[in-house]
Amino acid sequence: MSGAGPMVVIGDALLDVDVEGDADRLCPDAPVPVVAGGREFRRPGGAGLAAVLAAGDGAEVVLVTAVGDDPAGRSLCGMLSGRVEVVRLPLRGSTVTKTRVRARGQTLLRIDTGDGRPGGVPDAATARRAARLLRNASAVLVSDYGRGVADVLGPFLRDLPVPLVWDPHPRGPAPVPGCALVTPSESEARLLSARPYASPGQTARHLARLLHARAVAVTLGERGAVVAGPGGRFARIPAPACPAGSDACGAGDRFAGAAALALGSGATAEDAVTAGVLEAARFVAAGGAASVRDPAPAVPAVPGDRPRTALEVAGLVRATGGRLIATGGCFDLLHAGHVSLLRRARALGDALIVCVNSDASVRRLKGPGRPVVGEQDRVEVLRALECVDAVAVFTEDTPEALIERLRPDVWVKGGDYDALDLPEAESVRRGGGETVILPQVSGRSTTNLIAAARAAS
Repeated sequence: MSGAGPMVVIGDALLDVDVEGDADRLCPDAPVPVVAGGREFRRPGGAGLAAVLAAGDGAEVVLVTAVGDDPAGRSLCGMLSGRVEVVRLPLRGSTVTKTRVRARGQTLLRIDTGDGRPGGVPDAATARRAARLLRNASAVLVSDYGRGVADVLGPFLRDLPVPLVWDPHPRGPAPVPGCALVTPSESEARLLSARPYASPGQTARHLARLLHARAVAVTLGERGAVVAGPGGRFARIPAPACPAGSDACGAGDRFAGAAALALGSGATAEDAVTAGVLEAARFVAAGGAASVRDPAPAVPAVPGDRPRTALEVAGLVRATGGRLIATGGCFDLLHAGHVSLLRRARALGDALIVCVNSDASVRRLKGPGRPVVGEQDRVEVLRALECVDAVAVFTEDTPEALIERLRPDVWVKGGDYDALDLPEAESVRRGGGETVILPQVSGRSTTNLIAAARAAS
């Protein structure tokens, strides 16, 4: 029976850094790209990312990890503060930092620094606190990144009265017996199985017996996952389609955290894996780990009640080295699908500008009966959303001219578009930005709302 307490995440917290710039030429003395105008973004990595993502679902989360008292460790603690509670173990050596150099959404190089490992067993007070947390948790997730926290705390994890999910690492210890769910990737499953690889399903079943786990889910990236117990059938859980070229960094952390939260709520292993696959796919579609960043300062208000214009917000974001996101549409009869798209778009950067078709533009696109809601009211409703930093109205059929003035880093559209077919894609590219297509919420549309209202009248 799971407890009513927080979800506890145990593992190695790292500092992740993205350096993003433009790469339009090769270095003259080597066939490598030159990345210019790099901007640095930081976020928690490893078990820290798993904890932050679980907390983003509204869960109370406690992270038990080892953190160094060095600049990287202090930066990491600052980003975790206010998001999750941290039970801090001492670290010997420097905080592990993973730096990705990226251009136009693609990772060109990763540099790993730091040699930190936990400084031995916890002191008596920390050990008592950890034991109490584990007994009263709703679920426990071991997010092992092979840096030693799982080795140190392994003895505390046997015979827990709550669901235990173990996300293993090739350099870490074997999961303790009795796990509710073990979540290796396909390559990790090959190493754990210690026998010729057959198939994901057979390997999951074999590992469940070998590790004395109630279930094992072998994760397969864009192919979803396969889950099995020690005997009987295995289940294939397909993944929703994600945009080509999506950044999958952090998807495993999102999967394991979502599965642990589901098990803590009483779900079966198969249902928990289904939830994990779905949330991991949504996470990747929304930008992956690159969308989880050290929160930028809010765009400052102007004197009086006047909201900042879109051009003012764009200038402020560029001046502070932030990442500007923009999206566009009619937004007639704002509904849950619109709100979901806007929230996911805002998570990709530091400010979101919404470009709205004028009334005349909507009539040309949708017909004489539209819009249902006038442009001034549509603008006011959008401005009231916390995820929206500014709204701009355009009178043309497409927002190309407005995009060229704003120069967003990312232009977001919702639906089944091909980014190359969008008329505004070239304007985005000329401004140095990229186009991202986010999946829409099924069954939510203004057309459906209007049809339902007419049917009810």
